[in-house]
Amino acid sequence: MELDLEQFNKSFLLLLVLLNPFILSVYLLDLIRGLELKVFSGLLMRAFMISLTVFLLFAWFGEVIFDQVLQVRFLAFLIFGGITFLIIGIRLTLGVGAPIQSINLHSQEVAGAIAMPFIVGPGTISASVLAGSRLGAGAGSAAITLAMVTALTSLILLKMLYDWVQTRQERYVRKYVEVAGRITALFTGSFAVDMILKGIERWLALMGGPIAP
Repeated sequence: MELDLEQFNKSFLLLLVLLNPFILSVYLLDLIRGLELKVFSGLLMRAFMISLTVFLLFAWFGEVIFDQVLQVRFLAFLIFGGITFLIIGIRLTLGVGAPIQSINLHSQEVAGAIAMPFIVGPGTISASVLAGSRLGAGAGSAAITLAMVTALTSLILLKMLYDWVQTRQERYVRKYVEVAGRITALFTGSFAVDMILKGIERWLALMGGPIAP
């Protein structure tokens, strides 16, 4: 089977955008501040391995996991995930508390806490299902793995950059966090609405079109 490079690139870029290292660095700021580079990198690698396993399972088995194992339609997952993302985006925009609870640096399950909910979420799971359906198990797995490696490498580089800048210009670090937080809010809210609309559109298509009032 010939590899469809266009679909491969789309699947790779979609997951990479959802794994946006700049946004993840805001969520994981407590770890970036509180851990040495070697410890941070080790935890991050374990978290990404856990997440990659989950993504590959959804890429290989697709909507079968929802329909036959979880007994939940994939469309319901899309809509609920969109609503969850929308609430987080609104909280970020209005500055109403932290979007997600901070990670306990002394926890024995830090890697798992990073993987879920920071990496494994409605958006990334949906992207994995789409990658598998578009490309097949082999090429879809390759696109997912490449996106994960790129995101992991970027986060480690951001940690190195943070450590270097932190010792010199504290105010620039605070400004970065503020700007990245606002970008996070815009992206999260927009993607949430798109997830909800996609779920509704697919449901209407299955029903044979819009239902008359």
